[in-house]
Amino acid sequence: MNPHIKPTSTDKAPEAIGPYSQALSVANLVFTSGAIALRPDGSFVEGDIKAQSAQVMQNLKAILEASDSDMQSVIKTTCFLANMDDFAAFNEVYADAFEGHKPARSTIAVKTLPKNALVEVEAIAVKKPR
Repeated sequence: MNPHIKPTSTDKAPEAIGPYSQALSVANLVFTSGAIALRPDGSFVEGDIKAQSAQVMQNLKAILEASDSDMQSVIKTTCFLANMDDFAAFNEVYADAFEGHKPARSTIAVKTLPKNALVEVEAIAVKKPR
């Protein structure tokens, strides 16, 4: 691997379920992989959009913190919803997770997500200054 690219691995979020990293950092940026509603032990949250979104946000928070960043340092998210009818409910959980911070965002409706999840979110964040 390129020595300028640092992978993130934390047991406070689920392991990647494929050949990818939880996140990669380069310079002062963190790029997370898409997070779905898996608990850190790998079990899936079988709930509605709010329950799944809450777990996704917990996973992103843990991955960002392990990458020397946080939710307030996110500059862009890409959100994938299995059903756009869940948009308003997803937004409630999303807004709470970012506590007033409003990163740039794209939201895309998709046919199917891994594990038939209702939501997946990936983020780009700035690392905290050292």
